[in-house]
Amino acid sequence: MLNFDEQRYLRIQSGAVALAGRFDEVIGRCLEAGADSVFFLGTGGAAILMQPAYQLLQRRSRFPAFIDLTAELVITGSANLTRNSIVVMPSLSGTTKESVALLAKIKEIGATVLTLVGHAETPLGQGGDHVFVNFAEDDTSCESFYLQSLFVALSIMKHRGEIANYDQLIGEIQALPAGLLAVKRAYEGQAEAFARVLAGSDYHIVTGAGNVWPEAFYYGMCILEEMQWIRTRPVHASDFFHGTLELVEKGVSVILFKGEDACRPLADRIESFAPSYTDKLTVLDTAAFDLPGMSSELRALLSPVLLAAVLERISAHLEVMRDHPLTTRRYYKKVAY
Repeated sequence: MLNFDEQRYLRIQSGAVALAGRFDEVIGRCLEAGADSVFFLGTGGAAILMQPAYQLLQRRSRFPAFIDLTAELVITGSANLTRNSIVVMPSLSGTTKESVALLAKIKEIGATVLTLVGHAETPLGQGGDHVFVNFAEDDTSCESFYLQSLFVALSIMKHRGEIANYDQLIGEIQALPAGLLAVKRAYEGQAEAFARVLAGSDYHIVTGAGNVWPEAFYYGMCILEEMQWIRTRPVHASDFFHGTLELVEKGVSVILFKGEDACRPLADRIESFAPSYTDKLTVLDTAAFDLPGMSSELRALLSPVLLAAVLERISAHLEVMRDHPLTTRRYYKKVAY
């Protein structure tokens, strides 16, 4: 595979999977001690990656779950953020300035902070009450963060008696790192063609629904815009027919991500509509990926993880095709993330 270290990938995703037991232990202790809410408070891309876990709790649990923008929360605070809150703060670098600033305020409140970092010797690595360290880099962090936040959500539901098959799901996930690697290998032959679509336009409408919408948002903003300087318009499939459809015409690229959760019909509607008005609809559907041994329920939960795994392969070809390394930035150092 192009520019890819298989063993490194397996180590990183296996490291994330190995944290499931500790997450369950920590969440159990927090709930036993009286925790009454959970906040997912990342910054930028790391915050977006927390959205599927937040959404899962919003829709399948009565436990109060919140997600907010750290830069705003530092200024405004929240009446719901109290000493009885669990706060989940992801930051690959462990130095993200908005998150570090918010951590100081959360410490004053007295909430219990779980930091998810790639490096222990950092402000967030040192500042959490419970620190979960799993080294990763930009090309491997999505799957890791998706999985860690999923473990938080599933554990909350388990301890509250809101899910009956927690052990089964966690058991199935043990085989996921090897499964994801197999998915990458199988998709490699198609990745260049998808990358060519992305390289062929300086503007893309990127859309999706349910738990894969965050990956559409993330890939448009954090990869295509930040790392490739390609303009995008990420729009939720629920909103597509309330404005963005008017921009669709011949020559306009629409990139559709399809997952396997209950919101899939929203993506189906766009897939039916777009070809009548544009010759540039491109679909990435997780249902096409072979993942033996995974139940349909788990596949639905893992749809954003599967997309992240395949999109990394697409990005690897895209940076070569455009002679624009994913690490090239204009302003990144100036904002000191």
